[in-house]
Amino acid sequence: MAARPLTLAPFRASHRCSPLFSGTALFSFHGHSSVARERWSGLRMELRSSSFFTLAGTSNSLRNKWLSINNYVALGVESRWSQSSALQRRWLATKKSSNETDAHRSQTGLKKSPILSRIPLPSTHENIYTVPNILTFTRLAAAPLVGYFLVHDYHQAALALFAYAGITDLVDGYIARRYNLQTVVGTIIDPMADKLLMTIGVACLAVNGSIPVWLAVIILGRDVGLAISAIYYRWISLPPPKTMARYWDFSLPSAEVKPTTISKVNTALQLLLVGSAIALPVVPEVIVDAWNLKEAMTGFQYLVAATTIWSGMSYIFSRDAVKILSKEEVQKRIARASSNVAKKNV
Repeated sequence: MAARPLTLAPFRASHRCSPLFSGTALFSFHGHSSVARERWSGLRMELRSSSFFTLAGTSNSLRNKWLSINNYVALGVESRWSQSSALQRRWLATKKSSNETDAHRSQTGLKKSPILSRIPLPSTHENIYTVPNILTFTRLAAAPLVGYFLVHDYHQAALALFAYAGITDLVDGYIARRYNLQTVVGTIIDPMADKLLMTIGVACLAVNGSIPVWLAVIILGRDVGLAISAIYYRWISLPPPKTMARYWDFSLPSAEVKPTTISKVNTALQLLLVGSAIALPVVPEVIVDAWNLKEAMTGFQYLVAATTIWSGMSYIFSRDAVKILSKEEVQKRIARASSNVAKKNV
């Protein structure tokens, strides 16, 4: 039997095959067939039984076994790749069908589920941080100070703050109309600021005796009735879900209050009455007696009482005083407010 030619390469062969003799494989066959693992074990046993100097000339049997193991590994990898590709194709087909369904719904105008339509969208907010609204908030803050100064007989300071409130009431309305900055919250807090100033002023003037108590009861009674009505309409017009957080979020428009004509006239008369009562102690006694200002104030009080009752009845019998906004109107107001903000940023 002829001897095979030997190639002495002890260091290189031992370096390459040391993982085989130590039992540590360079590849892991977890997840492949058991046949591949058996063939790999047989190959390791044959390598261990071979001569140290015949490793450089690898036999045909070892080469064939190595190729068969590679084939099994390739088949396992290919099977896993085909499975993942099939799953990916199935997911893409499902996504494509869902996109086609959404496009078909948008083209045919099909409505969404009633449950989904009740979910509030994040785009239902409007910008409330405008110059008219800021001026109105300052008027709200000035109202308690006017009451404090009246109770402590600081009529000069009270008159100055009252004049500031009247001027800002005119200015914020002009700015809102001139620069198209009307907001739903503005239609609520603007009359609220006027009513708060009137309520505090009337109550404090009745306490120090500047106006009769019966007139204060008529004015305050009308304001309380309007406040209760506003709370009620805000609640019934608020889209679901009806929560207290959403109720007090004035950037969620739901209803709009339109003052009647007689109500505007009555508001002006009440402001004039409160301003006159605040300024009367500041006016010198000589002018008061010469112009009979006290008698004129008495007649003016009866006029204000009559217009107050009339304006309260107008809110009850008028159909346009309170308007509940629809979804389309809310979206229009939001779009208008967004366009105004975009113009400012430009």
